[in-house]
Amino acid sequence: MAVATSRSAAVLAQKLQSDGITNAPVLAAIAHTPRHLFVEAVLAHKAYENTALPIGQGQTISQPYIVARMTELLLQDKAPGKVLEIGTGSGYQTAILARLFSHVCSVERIKALQFQAKRRLQQLDLHNVSMKHGDGWQGWPSKAPFDSIIVTAAPTEVPVALLQQLTDGGRLVIPVGLHDQVLRVYQRNGDEISSKDIEAVRFVPLVPGELA
Repeated sequence: MAVATSRSAAVLAQKLQSDGITNAPVLAAIAHTPRHLFVEAVLAHKAYENTALPIGQGQTISQPYIVARMTELLLQDKAPGKVLEIGTGSGYQTAILARLFSHVCSVERIKALQFQAKRRLQQLDLHNVSMKHGDGWQGWPSKAPFDSIIVTAAPTEVPVALLQQLTDGGRLVIPVGLHDQVLRVYQRNGDEISSKDIEAVRFVPLVPGELA
């Protein structure tokens, strides 16, 4: 089973490369991360398809292309430092980040999802991750500033707190919008914030507050 799983993840990485993902470390992280561990057992047969899947609590695990694309955008022309993830979910994106960044700080508003994600990361021996149960709109002020921030759910507008928690030169990759969503990259340069739209996307909403 382990060999078959490893082969499936490697084939997925090859597919993503043919779809336009060019960052070699990102592709390697995809190839070495067993995505089936991050979905419900009844959906494991779909784990290596390039599709989003439900993970319970009204949330989804993003399609692998989007995981790879957002990670690639974080790393473009930047050294991998400390990254903040808003929306731990099942932990798949977290696992990819943990293989690439020196430290991952991940915030999840749904405690049950966070608990499951923590167990999966421990199972994969990924220990450079700090987790917090809280409101993603607020970021993680006590751990700031961050070299990179990634948001895996879509607010209608960019949370100001996240922009404030970027280092100089730091980058935020986030889907924005209600119905017509766009993946957008923000970059801090001193007191200036620039932005660039990347492509149309579809994410669950970034809901304020937290759930037990």
